[in-house]
Amino acid sequence: MDAASRVGFVAKAPRPRDPSSRSLRPPRPRGGAPRARITRRRYVRHRGRPPRAVQTSRGVVVETILVVEDDPAISLGLQKNLRYEGFEVLSATRGDEGLQTALEKQPDLIVLDVMLPNLSGFEVCKTLKRNEVDIPIIILSAKDQEIDKIMGLDLGADDYLTKPFSVRELIARINAVLRRKKRYEKELETFSFGDVEIDFTARTIARNGTTLELSPREFDLLAFFVRHPNEVIDRRQILNKVWGYDYYGTARTIDNFVTKLRQKLEPDVRKPAHFVTVRGVGYKFVP
Repeated sequence: MDAASRVGFVAKAPRPRDPSSRSLRPPRPRGGAPRARITRRRYVRHRGRPPRAVQTSRGVVVETILVVEDDPAISLGLQKNLRYEGFEVLSATRGDEGLQTALEKQPDLIVLDVMLPNLSGFEVCKTLKRNEVDIPIIILSAKDQEIDKIMGLDLGADDYLTKPFSVRELIARINAVLRRKKRYEKELETFSFGDVEIDFTARTIARNGTTLELSPREFDLLAFFVRHPNEVIDRRQILNKVWGYDYYGTARTIDNFVTKLRQKLEPDVRKPAHFVTVRGVGYKFVP
């Protein structure tokens, strides 16, 4: 008789469970369950859902979520569940690392913890919004006081979820925020000003019915102007948003590209009506 039988019980391998069906907590040790016990049904479910491919002005892309969380168990659990739902997932464990990743990779949404090393989640949120980085943010925090929730939302977060939390609820909130974002982007699928018509989905431009050839960078610059009508925008802000935060160009770069847009889109290049220079600052787009 073995030891297990003498004390009156038989050890069993843990039963497989759907990762999205429970609240997020550190995973239990598997106890070395034999590989043969993993059934075909479990294998099929573990593969998860198809990738969340969406049509954008950049073509068909997979929606990307950035998880900024310093707790390894929570971070790994989130990444596993988000991949199961079909998202591409990026991760960071420090505030400064999360900020840099957000600026460089431009994910579709950020899941952001508050208590982070080097830079708090509130500071990350404030920095992104101050630089007009238009990425939806869902804050995760053990701080459940009303003042903390108000602070996070006032700093620009789109939602606030307190710990402990349900993974299913978080994913539902992520989907809701992304739906709102898509509705906003859909409003900008097409745009026209003067005799110019823009199709952002196809990345095409026509003037008086004639298709124009714009370089990818010219199109991105035009799209940025269209999304900020009648706003005075300084050159450094344009460089950061269109060329990226790691680009060390000069104001002359912007001037050259604006000149190209004027040549192709203005009725009178010598008297621009749409791409207006604001002396000493930058430019203003007037539809």
